[in-house]
Amino acid sequence: MSVDVEARVLEACKRCCERWGVDRITIDDIATESKVSRATLYRLFPGGKDTLFEAMRVKELEEFFVRLQQAIDGTDELEDLLVAAVVHSITDMRGDEHLALMMASSAGDVVANLTVEGLPRILRVASVFLTPLVTTYLPKDAAGEVVEVMVRLVISDYLSPSERFDFTDADSTRRFVRTFILPTYSQALLTR
Repeated sequence: MSVDVEARVLEACKRCCERWGVDRITIDDIATESKVSRATLYRLFPGGKDTLFEAMRVKELEEFFVRLQQAIDGTDELEDLLVAAVVHSITDMRGDEHLALMMASSAGDVVANLTVEGLPRILRVASVFLTPLVTTYLPKDAAGEVVEVMVRLVISDYLSPSERFDFTDADSTRRFVRTFILPTYSQALLTR
């Protein structure tokens, strides 16, 4: 099967989720929307709907990190890297129409995929992507801690925005990073 067919199926799955919600769509709905047979769907995604949804989540996560890479390119200080990453992430998530539609139609599934069920995956991908960038400024263990804290901050603020900090605003985010993140790692920053 070609990559184009898989991409078409994933896009169809996304549209079906937006239209009917995760709980209400069937493999037949996705097959009809993508104009492929059920057999093709099961060849591409042998575990059926669960495997297809997982592939869709992974694809969306990969696309998110491609956009994040563009947002943080050119940062040359830890503070700037963290501020750019947080501002972009929150802004991207709040502007994501698919995510908004999914929250409206299947909030429980979205929350589960951002927290209990999906958080380990998100932390793993974020760590692979961001920890090497943060190790430019901090030892690896400290870098991993910072990445985990920032990922948890972004998800938490997306689900329940802060009344004290506007994480879509660089100045507000910078104030948070300077107050709560950088002082914690000041010794580690001095040793680099």
